[in-house]
Amino acid sequence: MGKNKLIMEVGEMLDKYCDGCFLNKHFRKELGKTHAQSFCIKNCSVGQKLKEYGEKLS
Repeated sequence: MGKNKLIMEVGEMLDKYCDGCFLNKHFRKELGKTHAQSFCIKNCSVGQKLKEYGEKLS
């Protein structure tokens, strides 16, 4: 998959799944930004896929 395709895919995933995510908003409000970010990267299936795409782009 080309870099442009990966970037488009990341943008679509962020728009579709991450904007307005209840869990992210909740964790951010209750436990802080760092915990919310950590949750998304380690526990969320969408976050893990985004991390995988990021590694391919590096």
